[in-house]
Amino acid sequence: MYAIVEIAGHQFKVEKDQRVFVNRLAIEEGEKVDFDNVLLIGDGDNITLGAPAIDGAQVSAKVLKHLKGDKVIVFKKKRRKGYRVKNGHRQSLTEIVIESIATSGAKKAAPKKETKKAEPKAAPKKATGKADDLKKIEGIGPKIATTLVEAGIATFSDLAKATPEAISEIIAGVRGNHVTDTWPAQAQLAADGKWDELQKWQDELDGGKA
Repeated sequence: MYAIVEIAGHQFKVEKDQRVFVNRLAIEEGEKVDFDNVLLIGDGDNITLGAPAIDGAQVSAKVLKHLKGDKVIVFKKKRRKGYRVKNGHRQSLTEIVIESIATSGAKKAAPKKETKKAEPKAAPKKATGKADDLKKIEGIGPKIATTLVEAGIATFSDLAKATPEAISEIIAGVRGNHVTDTWPAQAQLAADGKWDELQKWQDELDGGKA
């Protein structure tokens, strides 16, 4: 069994009883330390992957000693500047021995469920009954009349039942400044056959606005 675990900012592939040199740990020599950021566990043909870490998995180790790594020479030079600097560096390390790799509670990452795509909203049903000439309403032109019919408002009665706010929302895509305040009331007069009264009122309107 082996595991890939993150220790002090680096990833290591470790097995039981293996000695590993890692960046200096703030742990006293001889003490035990647990690492729970286990990214992968392999046991024969069975491999468990984390997302990113495996829940419940843990690598336990014992700190053997603190030491410094081999010296690394750092040499800097700038051409034609007479600049030369030579420094040495020894990385602070900790030697640990892997004592156990615990898999209790480890769960294999469940496959992501495919999210169903939202079905497109059905287009508004067109009125199936005989449509009225909505252009007889002051302020409604051919484009608006067509838009209202496509939204299911095809008769004077349908328009009379709608609120000015709802009508404004339906025709929001039609260019122009449309005032819908009187349209339901005009439509009610038309639906009731009160054409003379409607005509008298329309003579006082300007684009549907009193």
